[in-house]
Amino acid sequence: MDINDELREGVIALARQAAEAILAVYESSDFAVQEKSDHSPLTAADMAAHRCITAGLQALTPDVPVLSEESKGVDIAERRTWRTLWLVDPLDGTREFIKRNGEFTINIALIEDGVATFGVIQQPVTGGLWHGAAQGAFRREGERDVAIHTRKPSIAPLRVAASRSHRDARTQALLDALPGAEVIGCGSALKFCKLAEGGIDLYPRFGPTSEWDTGAGQAILEAAGGAVLDPHGRPFRYNQRDTLLNGDFIALGDTELRARLPA
Repeated sequence: MDINDELREGVIALARQAAEAILAVYESSDFAVQEKSDHSPLTAADMAAHRCITAGLQALTPDVPVLSEESKGVDIAERRTWRTLWLVDPLDGTREFIKRNGEFTINIALIEDGVATFGVIQQPVTGGLWHGAAQGAFRREGERDVAIHTRKPSIAPLRVAASRSHRDARTQALLDALPGAEVIGCGSALKFCKLAEGGIDLYPRFGPTSEWDTGAGQAILEAAGGAVLDPHGRPFRYNQRDTLLNGDFIALGDTELRARLPA
């Protein structure tokens, strides 16, 4: 699909509208938190952003299906026939939202034949917005785009993102194997944005995530010169399996860094 100015700006406008809907809930005195079947939290902000984005994308590209984290169940056989789709996390980092630390995002990715070809990430609290496609990766400042690039080469001390909500033993073991590494705490898909901007070098994730958690970030990171790789060194692909759960991955700003990591 051609990511022309009209489509890009249309998706960015939707992300900003969803951010306003999220902030209306975030800034209220109180909000209810429900628990989904997988025990992850759900708030009115998740659903408000979901409705805004899915309706908007369907209006922008009527022939392209939308798969959102908050969509009702989609038949696997039907989903696997979609060569092109929008992959949406209307509120990535609901736990961060509940903690009111501001480190949550809106993620919108275009998937074509399994590849994340275009991504938009919006941080509602700060207004920060990043986007990436074949034309490059950018941070939106006001109405102006600033090109961003990963840090190459990755030299010591390495800067490594480690989630505040998901620090596990294998992540800690990798950190222990990188003496002198500086650990950068960061929530949600903001880790991909920091990688794309050269602010960090490495984001290891061992444990389950979902495809909508990584699609937009991968599109932006790859456009900035980085990669999201599985344990065999293969780039992540989307809507290729019966499950929407991702396996382990390492996101890198400098792909040559992988050879320097412990097995």
